[in-house]
Amino acid sequence: MDTLSTAFPVVIDLAAVLLLALGLKGLAKVRSARSANGLAALAMGLAVAGLLIQLRPAPIAWAGIAAGAAVGGLAGLITARRVPMTAMPEMVALFNGCGGLSSLLVAVGVALFRADASNLVSQVSIAISVVVGAITFSGSIVAMAKLQGWLGTPGWTQSGLRHGVNIALAAVALAAAVLLSSSGGPTLLAVLVASSCLLGIGLTLPIGGADMPVVISLLNSYSGVAAAAAGFVVGSQLLIVAGAMVGSAGLILTQVMCTAMNRSLVSVLFGGALGVAAKVGGGGSEAGYTRITSCSPEECALALENAERVVFVPGYGLAVAQAQHALRELAKVLEANGTEVNYAIHPVAGRMPGHMNVLLAEADVPYEQLQEMDAINPEFPRTDVAIVLGANDVVNPDAKTDPTSPLYGMPVLEVDQARQVFVVKRSLGAGYAGIANGLFELPQTAMVFGDAKVVLNGLLSELRELGVGRQKVAS
Repeated sequence: MDTLSTAFPVVIDLAAVLLLALGLKGLAKVRSARSANGLAALAMGLAVAGLLIQLRPAPIAWAGIAAGAAVGGLAGLITARRVPMTAMPEMVALFNGCGGLSSLLVAVGVALFRADASNLVSQVSIAISVVVGAITFSGSIVAMAKLQGWLGTPGWTQSGLRHGVNIALAAVALAAAVLLSSSGGPTLLAVLVASSCLLGIGLTLPIGGADMPVVISLLNSYSGVAAAAAGFVVGSQLLIVAGAMVGSAGLILTQVMCTAMNRSLVSVLFGGALGVAAKVGGGGSEAGYTRITSCSPEECALALENAERVVFVPGYGLAVAQAQHALRELAKVLEANGTEVNYAIHPVAGRMPGHMNVLLAEADVPYEQLQEMDAINPEFPRTDVAIVLGANDVVNPDAKTDPTSPLYGMPVLEVDQARQVFVVKRSLGAGYAGIANGLFELPQTAMVFGDAKVVLNGLLSELRELGVGRQKVAS
């Protein structure tokens, strides 16, 4: 019986690891992402069950465990149902912070209340878990606040002063971690937590909105590293494996984001906010444009009526306008007219990795129509109409042709190769790179000024008045 009770948690942990690995693999594809998320959730449930079987907590502890599970589950359910897709980046940042905070609290609890955590391995694991967990927590909260618009980028963070402050905080944290590993004590632990939290704030506060996809994926990796360190603290092989998986996946994703932006991770973390200094003006000659052509939704609708192939390019402006459902309705009308419709997805469009995929999936856009940059770029030359919805830097052709451009070398969607381009924007304001967009002045480009949702609804009304797709929709 003792052998069975000892082996059973090991079997549960092994099953949880396998399910987690399958879940992470399934997240690589949009079609399997939902079921994969369910597998990962099941893995975590098995992990908790295995741990409880192994530890056999006292009856009085079950009340706290049940209460914590109920509160956390209810909070997660409410959040998942109420948070709109436009606020998904903020929610992901918050969840990363919760992961870091959990690892931090586990390490602090073990350091304060477990007498057997005085060996060197435990002390080093505690120090790493505290440092990485605290940086993840405070950095994620700052990222969420910046995305939500609650925090700006203070001017002093764009100067050399911030580097001095961060170096000083890192030195204090390192000294506290070394002393904690050798001697321990609540005071050193408090200093380590405080300095690490402040360091997370100092590292994240200067980073601008354009770099947020990189920061969110990096914070995701940090949460995995903190979880792995916490696994060493409590002696959980499952936590070590799961944390290592999340940490490595986050690092790979971070590298993908950096490559897509033609930016190094060092420049993102220590180079300041992209495009913070210079911004192009609101429009006309003030923005440096001299050959802008604008048109009405009616003219755009006439072009769509006769188009055989249309590609939509979603950007953050689409998310802000919450126009994904209007876009899907427009696409249905075009498809009913026999038009081939696809969506061009740039890796860093939006405010987090996969933001546009999630946004369009909410509007039931077919997965096969979501085309990644490498797949859609060769198709633009045979595209009749490309409609850019709130994207800017990711469609700027200067990234390919102008060596003096800050974007030069950044992979972009080659919208300029389409036969006709309509750019839906509120104004001629620049993107986060702070430079003019050469696409706007091309002879085949026309600007349609206005809120994305209003413009798309206007296009939909015009097409319906023209009778586009009416018979096929009715049938």
